Amino acid sequence: MEALGLTPTDAGVCAARVWAPHAGDVAVVSPGGRHPLTPGDEGFFAGEVPLGPGDRYRFKLDGGETWPDPCSRSQPDGVRGDSHVVDTAALRPAAFAGPTLDELVVYELHVGTFSDAGTFDGAIPHLARLAELGVTAIELMPVGTFPGRRGWGYDGLYTWAPQESYGGPAGLARLAAAAHEHGLGVILDVVYNHIGPGNEALRAYGPYFTDRHTTPWGDAVDYSQSGVREWAIGNAELWVRDYGVDGLRLDAVHSVFDDGEPHVLAELAARVRALNPRALLISEMGAPDFRPLDDWDHDALWVDSLHHALHVALTGEREGYYAEFDGSMRSIVDELRRPQRARIVSSAQNHDQVGNRAVGDRLPPAKLSLVQSVVLFSPYTPLLFQGEEAAEPAPFQFFSDHVDPAIAAATREGRRREFRHFAGFHGEVPDPQDPATFERSRLTRAGGEAHRDEIARLLRLRRELPDQLDVVRADEDARVLELRRGDVTLVADFSRETVELRG
Repeated sequence: MEALGLTPTDAGVCAARVWAPHAGDVAVVSPGGRHPLTPGDEGFFAGEVPLGPGDRYRFKLDGGETWPDPCSRSQPDGVRGDSHVVDTAALRPAAFAGPTLDELVVYELHVGTFSDAGTFDGAIPHLARLAELGVTAIELMPVGTFPGRRGWGYDGLYTWAPQESYGGPAGLARLAAAAHEHGLGVILDVVYNHIGPGNEALRAYGPYFTDRHTTPWGDAVDYSQSGVREWAIGNAELWVRDYGVDGLRLDAVHSVFDDGEPHVLAELAARVRALNPRALLISEMGAPDFRPLDDWDHDALWVDSLHHALHVALTGEREGYYAEFDGSMRSIVDELRRPQRARIVSSAQNHDQVGNRAVGDRLPPAKLSLVQSVVLFSPYTPLLFQGEEAAEPAPFQFFSDHVDPAIAAATREGRRREFRHFAGFHGEVPDPQDPATFERSRLTRAGGEAHRDEIARLLRLRRELPDQLDVVRADEDARVLELRRGDVTLVADFSRETVELRG
């Protein structure tokens, strides 16, 4: 299917295609003039326009206001600026066979805080150390263009355009190529369950949203609309085809609503695999719900329930999403016995479980070491969050840079309100709009090498031992858990906060 947006052709022009069922007349406008498009079926407009790579443009709807391209490949001047033409086909990296699910060890990172530069290029010098550690793929938090220069990426507005403050399209392509040179796959976190606030441009084009469903983050995306389906699926294809991305982590798919057949995320899987049969699709679910594996042909499910069981056992926290967990050894054993094994992605830390705490604090080293040991010894696919391999002391806080003052104020107040009734928290919630909140979240790399060596040892054991996990002992009184794989036993003492490997 012809891609949405503007795509350079061999003829020296761009093929333009946009979904705008609210409009009767659509034109591409640029410094060179106005270029009308031809209406087609289901609200699509298409045509050829005399533009090329680097040219800037907008769409004019019904002779009125102009708007950026919903499928812009580049937004150098941010969410309110012009769209720019990019020949993403020219960015395609050399062929690379990414890791299989059985080989997968994921390292989640936030581009803006992972390095001092806070860019795609800034991440490249650190890739060798990750490969040496035993990581097989990096997972980038969302990189689609979001408001301002600082943000987690989940409030993106132009999901096809890599964030300019990170280095834009060329920077992402360089990072992907460098990762492949180090033998690392690249997984990209993508958000198809909602679109960030300030989405007036998309609403001007057509019915991207529906009131038939609700999400915690805003209006639900309407996948009964053919143009909206293509907005999401075409975006997934773009990352895999033109940037060489080896897998996608689909955010909060429990809030992707589609009553049609096939489900939009099943269609997405089929079309992505037509481009790269090895591409991995990992879905995040709010609770253990295996529809993505059973019905949509996805590879793995990001599940936080083992994390929650371990966290409550160590900290006693029972508020928020920890309320359903009792802190028992039995609850941990139950989580470890899920039959999906490598098709579950589990972690001791991830951006949610650190950043969605009031002050973004991490577990202290002893507690962290215990949780990491159980997660890495488990049969599940492991995920490390940036810095945890060396017990990074810096927090990872929630930060944003909304350009609309009203949205900025609502974000600030919403964050305060979220933790107002938490009995265990008595303090000031960091202001997400304050640049200092972002700066506090940068990796310091001040953690210990001994901790890193222990993570490397556990990752080596994962590769060497059989994946069958046996529970030898779950002692509620002593609060001790003994797990065995092959001839190695892990003894996790939750009372003393110690871990021992025997064998």
